[in-house]
Amino acid sequence: MKTNLITLGIVLVGAMLMGVQMWNIEWNAVRIAGAAIAVASLALLVVARLHLGAAFSVRPRAKKLVTTGIYSRVRNPIYVVGEIFLVGVSMLLERWEVLLLAAALVPLQVVRAKKEEQVLTAAFGEEYLRYKAGTWF
Repeated sequence: MKTNLITLGIVLVGAMLMGVQMWNIEWNAVRIAGAAIAVASLALLVVARLHLGAAFSVRPRAKKLVTTGIYSRVRNPIYVVGEIFLVGVSMLLERWEVLLLAAALVPLQVVRAKKEEQVLTAAFGEEYLRYKAGTWF
């Protein structure tokens, strides 16, 4: 739980610092769309982290199988929404280099998800496989 709160705090502080900088930019349609995407995905990221609760860990561990809320549709919403957040930030800042970061993270997230999948399958067996069959990534 402590790690969950610390990482959640870091994300929120980063978002607030970015928000302060938004007063100094010239707004256009791309930046407005990016801001909307970034804010919405950040909200979903926070919801996913809170919903995961004590089951969150930096390294793959099988503490608890979370299958409700956003996790009822997506097995790894933090990874998916994190990528969407980076797309929004890229548009907001009009820094297309951020898309390179997002693209570089995709294979890393896939590898991490596979490792988590192995740990959860070993711990929860058929229950996890049924859950996996009904969800995306």
